[in-house]
Amino acid sequence: MKVVADYDKCCAAGQCAILAPDVFDQDEDDGIVQVLDPEPPARLHDAVLQAVTACPGSALKALR
Repeated sequence: MKVVADYDKCCAAGQCAILAPDVFDQDEDDGIVQVLDPEPPARLHDAVLQAVTACPGSALKALR
């Protein structure tokens, strides 16, 4: 799985960082998503998919 973020769509809600903190964080200044692990291990895939689904700005994609 590869994780991709569209930073222009990010509304800084933080759901990704809550649901998958090993993969996502937020910038301290503006809250925009930061992808910590663009190719997370299989054990994190479910959390990543939950974060992608929960993203209110549709800023995240998980490519297989």
